[in-house]
Amino acid sequence: MSNRVSSLIVLAAASMALTFAVAGCSKNNIADNGAQSQPAQTDNLAPTDGSQVTGSNGQQQQPVSQAPQQSYQQPAPAQPTSSAPAMQQASQDQNYSNNDSSAGYQDASYGQPVLQAQQPPPPLPEYSQPPCPGDGYLWTPGYWSYASQGYYWVPGVWAWPPQVGVLWTPGYWGFFGGGYRYNYGSWGRYVGYYGGINYGFGYGGLGYQGGYWNGNRFNYNRSVNNVNIRNVNVYNRTVNNTTNNRASYNGPGGITRQASPAETAGMRGQRIAPMTTQLQHQQAAAQNREQFASVNHGRPAVSAATRPIAAGRPIAPATADRTAPQQRAQQQQRAQAQPQQRAQQQRAQAQPQQRAQPQQRAQAQPQQRAQPQQRAQAQPQRSAPEERNK
Repeated sequence: MSNRVSSLIVLAAASMALTFAVAGCSKNNIADNGAQSQPAQTDNLAPTDGSQVTGSNGQQQQPVSQAPQQSYQQPAPAQPTSSAPAMQQASQDQNYSNNDSSAGYQDASYGQPVLQAQQPPPPLPEYSQPPCPGDGYLWTPGYWSYASQGYYWVPGVWAWPPQVGVLWTPGYWGFFGGGYRYNYGSWGRYVGYYGGINYGFGYGGLGYQGGYWNGNRFNYNRSVNNVNIRNVNVYNRTVNNTTNNRASYNGPGGITRQASPAETAGMRGQRIAPMTTQLQHQQAAAQNREQFASVNHGRPAVSAATRPIAAGRPIAPATADRTAPQQRAQQQQRAQAQPQQRAQQQRAQAQPQQRAQPQQRAQAQPQQRAQPQQRAQAQPQRSAPEERNK
């Protein structure tokens, strides 16, 4: 009796374990339903001359001259300098993004006030990403904006993009003209240059490794995104950042990397301005006193918004495609070559058929010659009954 009870207990335990194992496997299959379709590279950078720029995000950044401090005090206004240092600063400007010819076209403010400051923005605060609210939302990282009271933090937020297939290129602060100027972010098919700033959550300074579009569905990289909802396409790919640098600007003492050819190509394509909902999100942060660095000393009260922002119309018309002339010529040559290639393929396919026709004719000639002979042989047979009647 005791042996029978023990056997029943063992069978029940094995059945429960099998049930949980099957449930776990089915859950993982639902969560990772997009993992098998991920491309070899998911940095979302534009191709240049037919090649794709690849590499780790963090490896492209140069180390800063001095590590940023956790605590931040609002700096005093800059004092006037003599002409010699001013000339020296002007020469240094040529080495940074805002004065670089490859990035000058992205210096658009989309009709908004040009944000300039004499002192660099504070280091980026460390914060956690709120859960993804639903399929199709894209993460837009937080950043420091500027007002008359100084720098204030605009929380990172999940946003519904203006259209399917576009990605967000964050804005950034760059050293220019002896001060610092803000370059507004934008939407586009490819991720462009954002100063090499490591915003985290897939924005490691070069491209975007937080996900990619596959048709009209977005695939999320769960290793850098907080995605726990069902019925979404996810995959897991580790993003290696070689530095924990939290510098929030491009220039001396911050990030010094210039735009790569792939980033330049991405920004020369058609760009969509920030949405009205994004502008409202920024304005709401400016109304919160606790968001200013002079009050929070680099630790904003709200680092990331828990509520997503809806899609809105762009605050300005989309910028035209500014693809380089060489790339345009290559695209035109490819477009013109396609009909020629198709014609060549059709000719190649038609040649065996044309060759087969003479052979078929040659084979048909003996048959045609044989037909008169057969008729001639058939005529005596037909005349035999006539002779019998005679």
